[in-house]
Amino acid sequence: MLVHCLYASRPTRGVAAGVVDSILQQSMRNNPARGITGMLGYTDDVFVQLLEGGRDAVCDLFAAIVRDERHADVRLLVYEEIAERRFANWTMGQVNVGRINPAVLLRFSDRATLDPFTCSGRTTMALLDELIASGAVVCRS
Repeated sequence: MLVHCLYASRPTRGVAAGVVDSILQQSMRNNPARGITGMLGYTDDVFVQLLEGGRDAVCDLFAAIVRDERHADVRLLVYEEIAERRFANWTMGQVNVGRINPAVLLRFSDRATLDPFTCSGRTTMALLDELIASGAVVCRS
């Protein structure tokens, strides 16, 4: 059974290029064997990540993220069974949301910022779908 898990967190030390690179390298190294795909969006002060794969693998990875010292204030936004993956060809996509046209963010929020802590999980998912459709997400395979 396939599921996806959308969560938000705050970086414990701010999002530096090294932190994001470390997370993406770890994803590329570990996720293929686990059958996990997804994408990571980030700004200077927030992560939002969508994980997809088998239920046990996704739950185990989410539990590890909750314990990961790079993340604070981890919040589950959406968890549900899915019929198919959004990212079947990607180990982990990425997007620096801080570089996105503010008008895109304003479509989904009362301000032109990414703040998944103050909007619904469905709204955050809609924003990620928009970023995928617009080509803003960089594929990491």
